[in-house]
Amino acid sequence: MKNYMDGGEAIVEAFRRLDIDYVMASPGSEWGSVWEAFARQAKERSKGPEYLSCAHETLAVNLAMGYTAFTGRMQAVMLHTGVGLLQGSMGIDAANRAGLPMVVVSGESQTYSEQGGFEPGPQWHGVLSVVGGPSSLVDRITKWSQPVSSPHTLHEQLIRAGEMAQRSPPGPVYMSIPIETMLHGWTPPQNPRKVPPAPKPAPPSTDIEAVADMLLTSKAPAIVAESIGRDPAGYAATIELADLLAIPVSECRWLDFTNFPKDHPMYQGMGEPEYLHDSDVVLTLRARAPWTPPSAKPAKAKIVNIDETPFRPHMVHQSLQADIFLEGDAVATLKSLVAVIREKGVDAAVVASRFRKWSAAHDNLVAGKKSLEHASLAKNTITPVGLCAMLGNILPDDSVYIDETITHRPIIVRHLAFQGPQSFFSVPSGGLGQGLGLALGTKLAMRDRLVVSVIGDGSFMYNPVVQSLALSKHRDLPVLIVIFNNGGYSAMRKEHHTYYPDGVAAEHNTSVGHTITDLDYSELGSPFGFYGCRVDKLSDLPAALKKARQEVEGGTTAILNVILDDAAGSN
Repeated sequence: MKNYMDGGEAIVEAFRRLDIDYVMASPGSEWGSVWEAFARQAKERSKGPEYLSCAHETLAVNLAMGYTAFTGRMQAVMLHTGVGLLQGSMGIDAANRAGLPMVVVSGESQTYSEQGGFEPGPQWHGVLSVVGGPSSLVDRITKWSQPVSSPHTLHEQLIRAGEMAQRSPPGPVYMSIPIETMLHGWTPPQNPRKVPPAPKPAPPSTDIEAVADMLLTSKAPAIVAESIGRDPAGYAATIELADLLAIPVSECRWLDFTNFPKDHPMYQGMGEPEYLHDSDVVLTLRARAPWTPPSAKPAKAKIVNIDETPFRPHMVHQSLQADIFLEGDAVATLKSLVAVIREKGVDAAVVASRFRKWSAAHDNLVAGKKSLEHASLAKNTITPVGLCAMLGNILPDDSVYIDETITHRPIIVRHLAFQGPQSFFSVPSGGLGQGLGLALGTKLAMRDRLVVSVIGDGSFMYNPVVQSLALSKHRDLPVLIVIFNNGGYSAMRKEHHTYYPDGVAAEHNTSVGHTITDLDYSELGSPFGFYGCRVDKLSDLPAALKKARQEVEGGTTAILNVILDDAAGSN
């Protein structure tokens, strides 16, 4: 038996030095040298990343995204040359938009069977070559993409790519690695350095102090949060600031994590509340699109943007309309802002008065929400609001909800009772078909919590369902899948009728874009031994949810196909 020290070992050792936990792989035939390195790692019982194989490229990328979103730890993704890269590109684009770092690699051949004594396989000459190289396929949707230049630079180039992925703005990086480079001999570095974590720059203290003074003299401050809750510390710091000055908090329509407790007296819901137009200072927290259109900013307010990367390179139109940027680590900035305000001292009477005003507004918000839920639970049919209320009643308080809905998303954010930091996640990407992979990646990171995929029937049909269910079974990643089934692509019908309100389709409440394949999604888990149930009456929903929860907590995935009252959903 021979121990090969070649490019495969260089790759795995780079992943070790980047402190990567998993290599999420949907690979092709080019990765033999890496598999040999993993075989040697297992034989020698060496520390290193775990190889996690799945049967779809987007699923591999989404696993990494879900895991990183909840742990803050960058992972690696291994795909098959250009074709696999294209298959995974929707997930890579979503990671880029969400600011989630990852190292993506795929292979290629540079000799096309012309090198004497070496045959990479006829497929490389016949069908797998990419004009311009695989990196050209993703250079617009990654932070950085590049082919490895030589066997001698492979190891350090991968490490550099991983370091770049974690620098602000974080995002996916890509490297194509030729088979010939992987099979070439490699000499490990004599004194390898420990790769340091990415630094967290902070805005100038004078700017933080200036914003503190603005808040202390403000008559009507407000907070608009979008992604600050990605870090539990950011969630906590937002609460501390809101408590300190009795500042109302709303969440953007594009929130990807829950940012503030829904039961907090200062919470004022999701969207663009009218009171923002009477505010004099508005803090936007990791908000790439605090209001739509951007020109609809609060006219009377000074806008303070707190973000690591205010200007998102992937956005075509982004006009933040901010007067002050506190650009740097957002969580550290919030903590510093709170510390400065405490040191300067607050007017307790002003804070108490403001607290009474906004806690009363919060009570009204909750009363309106409860009224809708009560009415929905009095029906025989299942409305989206009723489904959300029932999920909150039956499932554990610490459940984690992964959202991939369109029409029902505002209802889910308003009425689903997710509680605490990291209890809700939704990728801000227009690309559907990623919800199941994100849920499984989340479960990989949060094994002690119930992970719930809330997903529309249209979104569900875009997902690699069979591959996701197979991975759930084979890797012991049980999740609860709740399908919000309104019988079609309702978002498409809605836009059609909006564009042509007096048209033929609107008159007859039809749209060819609305049609979806009709099947009982709950049956799809049966080949894997999973529980499934179609539910179309509200009276049957509690028992189905309790049974599904029991199955998931017992170790198997469950699928509930919940048939919704579509008229209620569209309202």
